[in-house]
Amino acid sequence: MLKRQSKRKPRRGVPRFKGLNISKLIPNMITVSATCAGLTGVRFALQEKWEFAVVAIFVAAVLDALDGRMARLLNSASDFGAELDSLSDFVSFGVSPALILYFWSLSALGGIGWAVSLFLVICCCLRLARFNTNIGKLPPYAYNYFTGVPAPAGAMLALLPLMATFSFDLDLMRHPVIVSVWTVIVALLMVSRLPTFSFKKIKIPTAAILPILIVAGLLVAGLAGAPWRTLTLIGLVYIVSFGYSAWTFRRLKAEADRMHDDRGPDVDPGEVDPDEALDKPRLRPVE
Repeated sequence: MLKRQSKRKPRRGVPRFKGLNISKLIPNMITVSATCAGLTGVRFALQEKWEFAVVAIFVAAVLDALDGRMARLLNSASDFGAELDSLSDFVSFGVSPALILYFWSLSALGGIGWAVSLFLVICCCLRLARFNTNIGKLPPYAYNYFTGVPAPAGAMLALLPLMATFSFDLDLMRHPVIVSVWTVIVALLMVSRLPTFSFKKIKIPTAAILPILIVAGLLVAGLAGAPWRTLTLIGLVYIVSFGYSAWTFRRLKAEADRMHDDRGPDVDPGEVDPDEALDKPRLRPVE
């Protein structure tokens, strides 16, 4: 005899909980943590703990680099997260560094020092606004570049005089005139049209993997043994890279324009692949 199959009674009266999966909130949690780290740097500046203030901004930069990658990894990107990230960048890399520099040196200039701090904040705000409006509008040959210095890198460059004093005891770098001139230069670099490398999108050839790993190991060792000197050196190398990034960008653009002229007026130069423009074999990303 066949056993009678029992029928499950439907559950009634028990509403199903609706909400977001916790994985969808992780990128936003990281973004909020970056904001907290940036504002904590201001607190340390008020207490004249300058090294801790710079470390707080550095932590905010690291968290800012992680939130976008976590959003893509967890497939949780959203318009809300993008807006939150921009606001966090404005606070952590615009307002906080400007206040740290003001409390550290620029306050000696009175109203002029405050104006310089405001100039850094405004330029950071304009840089972020331009970045948001250019998303998806840049030609493919520009996908390895930022337009101007990005906000996290600009904040670290603005704090470079502090790191120089930590490394080499150069009290001259704390002179308010020198700090104000340097702050204005960094602010202008943030809103400039200078193409700078977007290292997160660069594809690494196989032959360069081992040297890059060796350099990464040396940097980690340097950060462990002499962190401020290592960070100062990294900042100087990054500044030197501006010339090379501008040269490679102009070369790509010239090659794209030439290929556009060769193919005819119906071809948009922005559709030219950067690897094809350089007449090099396409490099696959490291897996």
